[in-house]
Order: sequence, then structure tokens, then C-alpha cells
Amino acid sequence: MEYMTLNNGVEMPILGYGTFQTPPASTAKNVETALKIGYRSIDTAQVYGNEQGVGDALKQSGLSRNDVFITSKTQTDGFEATRRGIDDSLQRLGSDHFDLLLIHWPTRGSLETYRALEDALKAGKTRAIGLSNFNSAQIDNLIQHSTVTPAVDQIETHLYWQQTKLHPYLLDHHIAHEAWAPLGENMGIEMMALPEIKSLAQKYNASPAQVLLRFLTQQQIIAIPKSLNADHVASNFESLDFNLTPAELARLNKFDQHHSIKDWPVSMRETAY
Repeated sequence: MEYMTLNNGVEMPILGYGTFQTPPASTAKNVETALKIGYRSIDTAQVYGNEQGVGDALKQSGLSRNDVFITSKTQTDGFEATRRGIDDSLQRLGSDHFDLLLIHWPTRGSLETYRALEDALKAGKTRAIGLSNFNSAQIDNLIQHSTVTPAVDQIETHLYWQQTKLHPYLLDHHIAHEAWAPLGENMGIEMMALPEIKSLAQKYNASPAQVLLRFLTQQQIIAIPKSLNADHVASNFESLDFNLTPAELARLNKFDQHHSIKDWPVSMRETAY
């Protein structure tokens, strides 16, 4: 595994397992499979409704809590609601802390929401805090009104939207860039069928999905692919077994379409900041 050192010194695996749209009833089984394969970073969220399943999988795995990096995201707005929500999330997880807590998306009360995350950090309820779906202007405003610089911004990032506008900003501010939908969700099949991707897969004896993931992780972008297919979960984990050349990485830049496959949230459009 490769790791990213966050701006507060905490180490985070560069490749994790996502649980977006994983049914709560099957979360424990799927996360336990991922842990057996070797994943040590699991991404969940309050709105997913499956934090308890992640906690159950950890218990069933026999791994120590300190062996697994667990991220969750708040869906609340404002200080009190977020403070209570974090405690509820910890109870569902069955742990006294998260490794990373993110504000899931900007709201009117983001500054107060973030203050609750700062308090959770001070209290040891999380080892790092950050954001999701925040553009550079929103991050600037938050930094100006808070005491802790976000450690991570989790944003839609894949071959068709490489975030070439926001990525340099995150680097300059020592904020780790984390990709949701690293395989492009419903556009993934099209991406994997591109002749350039298939050619690289053949060269490296890899799958097209592995090439798409390695394209991100080699640029120090954390990726959290999600699959309910155990073979795909295992294959994604092996995407760190090869390195694309600088020229190959550069050639893939031409596929950037500079916009979302979902067009949500609007504030993330590259024309919005």
C-alpha cells in the first residue's frame, strides 16, 4: 500500500474501498471481503446509512481498530446538529473515533458545521477533518474563519474530469485530493473501452479499471473505488502493482472533459469558481 501524509501528519492509504449505494444489509459482508483482500481504508457517510455495517465488518474481521482507516461524512448543518450527528455516527460504528471526518457538501451553515468537526478533532473523536464537494472559493472562506486547515477535499475525479483547475489549488494549500467516482460510475464502461486505456492495460498485464485507478494514484490523488463484485474489488486493489510512465500519464490528459458526469453540485463546475 502507498500512503498520503495529511497536513497534520496522519497517514492515509492512497487506495480505499467506497461504500456509496451499498445496501446497509450487505455492507458488513462487502466490507469484510475488502478487508480480507487487504484494503485498510473504508469510506462511508451518514447519508449512506451503512456506518453500522462498516463497524460490524471491522469487528468480524478480527483486525484492530487502529489497523483500519475509516472515513465518514456529515449530512447535518450547523454546530449542534453536527456535534450530535458525530456522536451518533460513532455509536453506529462502535468506535470511539473516526480517522477522517468530512463535511459532505457545502451548506449555509458550513462554518458552524466545520467548528463541530474541529471540536471533534480536539476531543479525539477523529484524527483528521476535511471537506467534500467544496470548490476553492468555499475552501478559502472556510480557512479564513476556522483554526484547522482541512486535511482532505473529496471531489468527483476521474479520467473524464481530472480536476485540473482545483488540483493545483489543493496542492498549494497542502490539502489532499481524494477522488470519488474514480472509475466514472455510469461512464466507466466507456472509459475502459478507450483504445488508449486498453493498450496500456495490455502493456502492463492489467485491467482497464486498474489503469484508470493508477492514473489517479500516481498523481497523489486518493481513490476509493466501490464494487460489490469480489473479483473486481481484488483487481482494483492490485492497481498499485505497476507504474505508468510520465509520458503515458501526460497522454491521458487529453480525455479531460472538464465537467461532471452528474453535474452536481453546481458550485463545483469549473466556471463557478
